[in-house]
Amino acid sequence: MSGRSTPSQTVGPFYSIGFSWLERSDLAEGVTGGTRITIRGRVLDGDNQPVPDAVLEIWQADANGRYGHPEDAPDLLGPNHFWGFGRVSVNDQGEFCFSTTKPGSVPMPNEVKPAPHLVVSIFMRGLLRRLVTRIYFAGESANDSDAVLARVPASRRQTLIATGNTVDKQMLRWDVHLQGDNETVFFDY
Repeated sequence: MSGRSTPSQTVGPFYSIGFSWLERSDLAEGVTGGTRITIRGRVLDGDNQPVPDAVLEIWQADANGRYGHPEDAPDLLGPNHFWGFGRVSVNDQGEFCFSTTKPGSVPMPNEVKPAPHLVVSIFMRGLLRRLVTRIYFAGESANDSDAVLARVPASRRQTLIATGNTVDKQMLRWDVHLQGDNETVFFDY
């Protein structure tokens, strides 16, 4: 019997085994109506260096605030149905890009409608649990009354806001900072 210890291991990354069918960089492919947007960004570590093996999983409502689920909106499940879900991998520079339709506010019983947003889960090496965050949109009046955004300290809210391009208003920028001074706000789900 050897006295050498075995190398320690973390979970993954095993993203390509059985999950390639989930890769979808256009969450609203074939859907008409609504405002098309593209979100580009990077996943960066605490030293502001790119993370080359992260995967972002995105969930969202359609332009009318409905999810593409049989219990929420069975009429969305036609041949060109709204997916509202996708996974995108980052490249070696930590860059990602996906396109979709800007979501509408989801109706909530007895509550003020939340601001339009995307829910994003981040998977990567060294994480045993996913990181969950949201993308909100700059200039939305509903941001001021959104119950989730209101719980985030004002000084940190900008980490959740996708900002527009001055030339192309449908091209948005949103970076994920895993640690550091500009760390993205992550939620416990």
